[in-house]
Amino acid sequence: MRILIVSDTHRKNENFLEVVRREKPLDLLIHCGDVEGSEYVVSEAADCPAYIVMGNNDFFSDLPREVVCDIGSYHVWITHGHNYYVSMGNETIKKVAKQRGMDIVMYGHLHKPVVDMDDGLIALNPGSLSYPRQYDRKPSYILMELDESGKAHFEIRYV
Repeated sequence: MRILIVSDTHRKNENFLEVVRREKPLDLLIHCGDVEGSEYVVSEAADCPAYIVMGNNDFFSDLPREVVCDIGSYHVWITHGHNYYVSMGNETIKKVAKQRGMDIVMYGHLHKPVVDMDDGLIALNPGSLSYPRQYDRKPSYILMELDESGKAHFEIRYV
């Protein structure tokens, strides 16, 4: 199973469309918010089921603030993260995820990619495909793959 995890595209979809072309076929798309009205473009381009959550810049959106779902045997929480103080670090969002019984939390807002595996919880932030903020400023995303035994593997990839 191949899952594309993106965030913070901010209606600037060129890199997103390139990534979808590169990574297809996909089984699931997850967008962690700040799509800014491009949800139709995003979901149609992926040509697979999609979960898209509302970010802090998704004004007047009817997107859900959070999604809880199962991916394989993993219980997953998807949120933008700004309501959990992720700009100050991911400790709060990880604490809430553990309290909610999650295996994986996926969030955006930082514009910096993170794969944090700690104490039985996986915290993922794909960074931003439009306005990256990490040291090298490369647009980023995460490809999640479930192997034949159902174990998840994560790779931060760059445009």
